[in-house]
Amino acid sequence: MPPDTGSPRPAISQNPDIRYLGKLLGDVIRAYGGEKLFRRTEYIRAASVDRHRGVAGSDAIDPGLDALTLDETLAFVRGFMLFSMLANLAEDRQDVGAEEGGFADALAALKADGISRADVVEMLNRALIVPVLTAHPTEVRRKSMIDHKNRIAELMRMRDAGRARTPEGDDVEASIMRQIALLWQTRTLRRDKLVVADEIENALSYLREIFLPMLPGLYNRWEEALGDRPASFLRLGSWIGGDRDGNPFVNAETLRHALARSAETAISFYLNALHSLGAELSISTELSDVDPAVQALADASGDEAPSRADEPYRRAIIGIYARLAATHEELVGKAPARPSHVPGKAYADPTEFCDDLRTLARALTAKGGETLASSGALGRLIRAVRTFGFHLATLDMRQNSAVHERVVGELLAKAGVTEDYATLGEDERVALLREELASPRPLHTAWADYSDETASELAIVEAAAAAHRRYGPDCITNYVISMAESVSDLLEVHILLKEAGLYRPGDPPEAAIMAVPLFETIGDLDNAPGVMRAWFGLPEIAALATARGHQEVMIGYSDSNKDGGYLTSTWVLNRASEALAPVFADAGTTMQLFHGRGGSVGRGGGSAFDAIRGQPAGTVNGRIRITEQGEVIAAKYGTRDAARANLDTMAAATVLATMEPEGVSPQDRARFAEAMDMLSADAFAAYRGLVYETDGFTTFFRQATPIAEIAGLKIGSRPASRKKSDAIEDLRAIPWVFSWSQARVMLPGWYGVGQALHGFDDKGLLREMALQWPFLKNALGNMEMVLAKSDIGIAERYAGLVEDEDLRTAIFGRIRDGWWTTHDALLNATRQTRLLEKTPRLDTSIRLRLPYIEPLNLLQIELMKRHRAGEDDPRIAEGIQLSINAIATALRNSG
Repeated sequence: MPPDTGSPRPAISQNPDIRYLGKLLGDVIRAYGGEKLFRRTEYIRAASVDRHRGVAGSDAIDPGLDALTLDETLAFVRGFMLFSMLANLAEDRQDVGAEEGGFADALAALKADGISRADVVEMLNRALIVPVLTAHPTEVRRKSMIDHKNRIAELMRMRDAGRARTPEGDDVEASIMRQIALLWQTRTLRRDKLVVADEIENALSYLREIFLPMLPGLYNRWEEALGDRPASFLRLGSWIGGDRDGNPFVNAETLRHALARSAETAISFYLNALHSLGAELSISTELSDVDPAVQALADASGDEAPSRADEPYRRAIIGIYARLAATHEELVGKAPARPSHVPGKAYADPTEFCDDLRTLARALTAKGGETLASSGALGRLIRAVRTFGFHLATLDMRQNSAVHERVVGELLAKAGVTEDYATLGEDERVALLREELASPRPLHTAWADYSDETASELAIVEAAAAAHRRYGPDCITNYVISMAESVSDLLEVHILLKEAGLYRPGDPPEAAIMAVPLFETIGDLDNAPGVMRAWFGLPEIAALATARGHQEVMIGYSDSNKDGGYLTSTWVLNRASEALAPVFADAGTTMQLFHGRGGSVGRGGGSAFDAIRGQPAGTVNGRIRITEQGEVIAAKYGTRDAARANLDTMAAATVLATMEPEGVSPQDRARFAEAMDMLSADAFAAYRGLVYETDGFTTFFRQATPIAEIAGLKIGSRPASRKKSDAIEDLRAIPWVFSWSQARVMLPGWYGVGQALHGFDDKGLLREMALQWPFLKNALGNMEMVLAKSDIGIAERYAGLVEDEDLRTAIFGRIRDGWWTTHDALLNATRQTRLLEKTPRLDTSIRLRLPYIEPLNLLQIELMKRHRAGEDDPRIAEGIQLSINAIATALRNSG
């Protein structure tokens, strides 16, 4: 029996927006689904809520579900999914207003520590903060659904302001109802699998509609808080179109397409801004003197209209517009939507364009002070150009080290250098590759025939070189190497870059693109400091790093978790980061960590603010990149308000992690680290013992979770496994975590931790660490959220899908016991009587959702039984996929 968890939970205090939107949804279901569906849905909802409040008995776990027809089941699942989506919207609105840890708060905290704003500005001028959008497939909702949700959010803001009508004259309340009705009638599931071009367009929609118009205004806020104007320290990155690790559909063409569409999006935005600016800057020479530099731009514009003869700023902007329109045509390959009516010469680069804008700004400053120049449309446009350039977001390239090994081996063989590269030891490989890098001679020859893989890899580095010539060097700066294990893995990428002229030998050599090792497994993370020390030990590499001023290392949360479990992964990532710092210090270059975080806690999810602040001292240095994936992109950046709050928090956390004094003394840190080493070892042994050392575990996983059904979702272009294999080692981390989330086990986010905490002798030290050490406090806080979202009773029903009764009993028994051990050990360490006792807001949020998730799980199980038994009614498969969508929406960070 589960142990007593202490005092009863308080009643749920529901967000009034949730009540309001939930009522409207009920009205829509009644109007469009009929009274019968509404009554059955309401009965199931009320009974499930009562059960979770303790009003009904445990026998009411699936009230009324058996009475639903297949058609009603589909409608019911959509209704519960839409409620979860609307609840998410309501909570996000609340969170934006209550976001802790903003930039202004960070400056105040640093001031209290004796750190001035001038010190912060100096640091920010060297800083780089980059959220990197990826196409990792955990966003189950169609873009159409997200668009309707965002429109409701916009209408709710009007309602907050007391407005009765929209700018178009529609009634606000009726418009909200209309959007919910449209959601009800919008197809939830994709009919076709996403292709890379779709993923590129999805990302561009956020860049175009959210980041481009919002970020310059956020910089204005930062400038006001700082009393100064720092460099554009926060920029945007993307993997979409360049990440080909395990994705055969990403190639040179997708790289070209991604970059061209990004350039088109950025330049089109600037053209529209210039058009508006021309309408605004109506300054006449009859009423104001004109700066000679502005007059020169006006005279060179080609605009001879008599009506604007006395308006030099408008004439100058017409000339700037003409040049930018020519730039659009040159870089994008077509004229802009609003062509220029005068000819112009394309800009050589964004700096040249920005210089013209700054000429206008300087003249306006001289005449009217900062009021006319730095604020308003012109100031925002200048900041946008400085931030986004013509490339919009820096595109990373990524490929697996095993591919590089095969490609370089073939190049060496065809060039007659060596036939047995694959058999060489590491030292021999390094010596050979360094020798080749020192020679200007290319390995590739037009006279040889190459495999499709080698031809494709060569084509993509050639496309990158062409992109540098076309869009400038900022369009691609990093080449990420998945499963990096050695110095030769990095040198192989330089060989490929050299073939395209992106690496040039010399004293010192030059590299236009930086090779970035991605250390993913527990073993690779442990070895990372040694690899990087050997890397910097190569004189030519040391010279490159010194010239660049920094070197990036990426650390992977997902695969390290799948490899070693939650606690070990989290600790090894922290320890590897700390161990890398002196390696970089000895090399005389700045360390730039790239955190490969996912949405779920098992993949590095949780509070980005706490995660950044929890990094070891000396590992942030004002430079950090973080992946933003799947459903997290819509959650964090789906609206401008949400994006503004999240980016402000990211900047604040980076500033604090770089500049605030260490909160834990070196002596305590040493004690805590020694204890964590023991805890990590015990958690690792428990996790590996279950996942990799238990006979039949793979079978249990594949039968007790909807992993096979998830593969049918059309949510991404990339295959679920790296190889054609059922082995967990070959399964990608995303479907691994996603499957356990759907089955409400959440195993990657907690298994093994309880055994480690329970077996630790010094409970007083454990409590001290959980209270005082940001690392463990954050790790346990994230795990607590996972435990609160899991449900062992529901999980046992999923386990019932396992055909072998003995296997089912043995493995699920270990999972169940491990869950309760983790639950009790967590409460003991954090001194709580129940989960989330110290975070009531999160507790309310999760408990609000549980009654809506549970019936979805039960329906999913029943539909999976029928589907696996061979029933071929297409509504069954559709119901499973709808339920996956609905559960993921309700759980939020599940992928």
